Amino acid sequence: MPTVLKNISEIRRFFHRNEDPIYFISATNFNLLGLDEWVKNFKYICYIDCYGGKHPNVFCPSEQPHAEFQSIEDINNYLLQHKEVIDFIKRRGGKPKFVFLMFDEETERLSKELGADVWFPKAKLRTSMDNKIETVRIGNKAGVPSVPNVLAEVKDYDDLRATCEKAGIGHDLVLQSAFGDSGHTTFFIKSEADFRRHEHEIVGEGEIKIMKRIDCRGSAIEACATKEGTIVGPLMTELVGFKELTPYRGGWCGNEILSTAFPPKVREKARDLTFKFGEQLRKEGYRGYFELDFLIDKKTGDLWLGELNPRITGASSMTNHAAFAHADAPLFLFHLLEFSKKKFDLDVDELNDRWADPNMIDSWSQMVIKHTDDGVDICTEAPETGIYKMLEDGSVVYDRFDYHRRAVESENEAFFLRILQPGDYRYEGADIGILVTRGRSMTKSFQLNERAKKWIHGIKKTVDGKPLPVANAGPALADPAFKIL
Repeated sequence: MPTVLKNISEIRRFFHRNEDPIYFISATNFNLLGLDEWVKNFKYICYIDCYGGKHPNVFCPSEQPHAEFQSIEDINNYLLQHKEVIDFIKRRGGKPKFVFLMFDEETERLSKELGADVWFPKAKLRTSMDNKIETVRIGNKAGVPSVPNVLAEVKDYDDLRATCEKAGIGHDLVLQSAFGDSGHTTFFIKSEADFRRHEHEIVGEGEIKIMKRIDCRGSAIEACATKEGTIVGPLMTELVGFKELTPYRGGWCGNEILSTAFPPKVREKARDLTFKFGEQLRKEGYRGYFELDFLIDKKTGDLWLGELNPRITGASSMTNHAAFAHADAPLFLFHLLEFSKKKFDLDVDELNDRWADPNMIDSWSQMVIKHTDDGVDICTEAPETGIYKMLEDGSVVYDRFDYHRRAVESENEAFFLRILQPGDYRYEGADIGILVTRGRSMTKSFQLNERAKKWIHGIKKTVDGKPLPVANAGPALADPAFKIL
């Protein structure tokens, strides 16, 4: 094996011959779907078995009593203390490496107890980068502008108005607190009545990002900050707030990847700004995988920085399955390479130019399907993971089991990854699963197209539930305030 990896072929071979066990530990394996086929000794340790025991590289321990989970970090910390997980890791030997969607300092402590390295920047650094206020400041340093905004603590509505008048951003506003998921901690404020509805989530929460409201379209782009430079993936559309998919206004519910989703100038600008942001992250001490949301002004085409996710995300499965990933290597492979400490010498500019070629992007979409009805019951039936077909009358039927997205041959087939299991509580906002199709799920005007609506309806028709037993009907079940994807 060369002491310095100098091209994509050598990098691919390095991982094909990898001996150290690498584990992705999370609620499901969705975010890094398929990575096990690029990296020898790569396994998934998951809380939810989406595959009914049929995936050869997914390990799900039996359910043990635990406190109610409040976050993905709680799920991961539960898994790292589970005897079956500990035995599984020790049985496979070697010097284990862990990657996560989310983790905290307790996760780091538990990983160290297991003799494992966490192949991500420290939790403390990730948390500071994840702060939406800090993102604005990093962007400003990098020359990546945010929507006209002011960062301030809000005491009451009059104080908010005074702050906005001083900043000259008007009174039609979008407020975001420092941390939280889209749809949960983003507030649209145009009047005092709007403010009153969310006052308890704004006042006393410290510095708030107060933005001028613009008519915009969401987009997402992933990248990886390495010692050789920042490697940039493709610009993706975002599905946001569709009532067929999510009950949350402004809530992320999927992505599309296609070469013509945005004009070439917008794509080029997004890639350039992402590269600049990644180079600034390197100066801040961060390295590895990250994702940026850009807001594209519908009237002017201007690009504004939305937020930073210093990690893999719900869009990572799309990035790491794009045509460029099969031609060269998935973007996450460069994250693993960076943390492996293996020396490599890549022409990042040449790689980024190649990945900017529209021929490197094929057309796919993913939709995260949530239960959108109000109320709580117990799931009795849920569609299995596998390949589904849409018949000529628009109905959807299960065709066969598979865990490969590439098994989808046409726009009349789709890969469905099951999240909701029979016996689970079904509540407003519960994840049913992820549907991946070839082609677009939105129209040119970025509304759900008819084919997507038929797919969503077809999958939802196969989900059923029964009322809660009377003994359980008293206490209200709260919607977990975190997403597992």
